Amino acid sequence: MSKEDSLVIHEIYASIQGESTFAGLPCTFVRTTGCNLRCAWCDTTQAFYGGTRMPRADVLAKALATGTSLVELTGGEPLLQPGSFPLMTELCDAGRTVLVETSGEADVSNVDKRVHKIMDLKAPGSGESARNRWSNLDHIGAGDELKFVLSNRTDYEWMRATIETYSLASRTPHLLASTVFGKLATKQLVNWVMEDQLNVRVQLQMHKYVWAPEAQGV
Repeated sequence: MSKEDSLVIHEIYASIQGESTFAGLPCTFVRTTGCNLRCAWCDTTQAFYGGTRMPRADVLAKALATGTSLVELTGGEPLLQPGSFPLMTELCDAGRTVLVETSGEADVSNVDKRVHKIMDLKAPGSGESARNRWSNLDHIGAGDELKFVLSNRTDYEWMRATIETYSLASRTPHLLASTVFGKLATKQLVNWVMEDQLNVRVQLQMHKYVWAPEAQGV
């Protein structure tokens, strides 16, 4: 099997979407294996290694079989695998609303225009801020979302400056701010946002409140 015709998959399952503007909706998750970043706060380190190489047609069939209208490719980093790109197109062609959660380091320019990109911009606390691919912002539109995961005040101030420097609100209305679970209190982030009248959406990782924070496959 070629790399375009197959993917290394960690898991495929249906649950509710825990983050983004789609939070709370039933969603099928296609979690790929492998990531080239090592963010300090990563909560899916189990997907760095292992997995099973599957024909792309089998991944598509399994994702469609769950019956949810929403499908997300996540990881790991799904855009490291060439097969992710045609898979997203096939899911769109099948009438699904497709999301891709990506690190901000991988090139997003070849993602099908119908796909909603949910792209991280890595703050200093991640340890990977130097890896942000700023040219990706040229491919962010109104249907896409930019996500900041924050661990402290320094990260917050970096986010605020980045929003202004790159005029992010003119690229997309969906600017998402969340805290590293157990590291920065969401209430503190809310206070900072309100003090600055910053136009961002503060979000929780809903799945970590429904299930145990360390639970997988939910």
